[in-house]
Amino acid sequence: MVDLDLIGRHSAKFFSFYVPIPGIKADYHEVDFDNLYSASEIVDLDENLLRTELEDLPCCATNEDGTKDGDPLNLILIGTREDISTAFVCRGWLPAEQTHGKAVWKTIKSFLFGSRYRYSPVSPLYFVNRPQDFAGQKPRHTVHQRNHLRAWLSPLRHQGKSVWVGQISRDIGVRLTFKTWPPVTHKIDPDIDEARISLIGDLVYSQQLAKTGWVKGVGAAARTNPRYNLTGDPYFTDGYRAVLVFDRRPRSFMEIDQFDWEQPVSNRIERLETDQEPDFDEH
Repeated sequence: MVDLDLIGRHSAKFFSFYVPIPGIKADYHEVDFDNLYSASEIVDLDENLLRTELEDLPCCATNEDGTKDGDPLNLILIGTREDISTAFVCRGWLPAEQTHGKAVWKTIKSFLFGSRYRYSPVSPLYFVNRPQDFAGQKPRHTVHQRNHLRAWLSPLRHQGKSVWVGQISRDIGVRLTFKTWPPVTHKIDPDIDEARISLIGDLVYSQQLAKTGWVKGVGAAARTNPRYNLTGDPYFTDGYRAVLVFDRRPRSFMEIDQFDWEQPVSNRIERLETDQEPDFDEH
């Protein structure tokens, strides 16, 4: 994506141009988004109904036949494909390739030699009976480290904007496995809430984040009693989904609204610590 900003004395215009990356085979290349759902399946929800629907979603993505739970569905993105992708690309996020032969070989070489592979594949997980519609990543120093997410377009709409159901976690290493293909997989940071919160802080700087909120639905898992994904990695979570709404126009940090819904315990504690005035008589 290439951004072009025209700034005048009294106004500004913003354009985003999408240029194909030669040789990349991404998940979204295989999806006909315009015909994924029929008109009768699409439903536009007000704020209250949206909250209910998001809470009632399954806790997790699954394996192909839906018999085992994988990583938790802890992310909701609301907006057009253009607005969401613009925000992510602006913050350095890249598409992940499909698990085809050349991409698998590049991943194995990166694993063996510690080199950086910017488009390393993300293994398929399933929701609404299909693998992810889009997989993205923000690489760090090596193939062993990255933030990555998967997203599926749902038939839900809110104020005319598409609702995407997603999953995000942080990779902290690569190891051999016989449970997936390719035979190397990323090990996730068990504190998956950290990746979710980090994403919000990251996207604030895209200036296209319009509103945030939290809903239940994942189910809490304690650090002392974690759950496990399909490749056996443990994770713990407060059980909430982050809800992010995107807009076309630039927004400053002070303009970002909030849904008056749930509030994760960690956020409530931070708010109390910030709002309470110190009692100097106690010291």
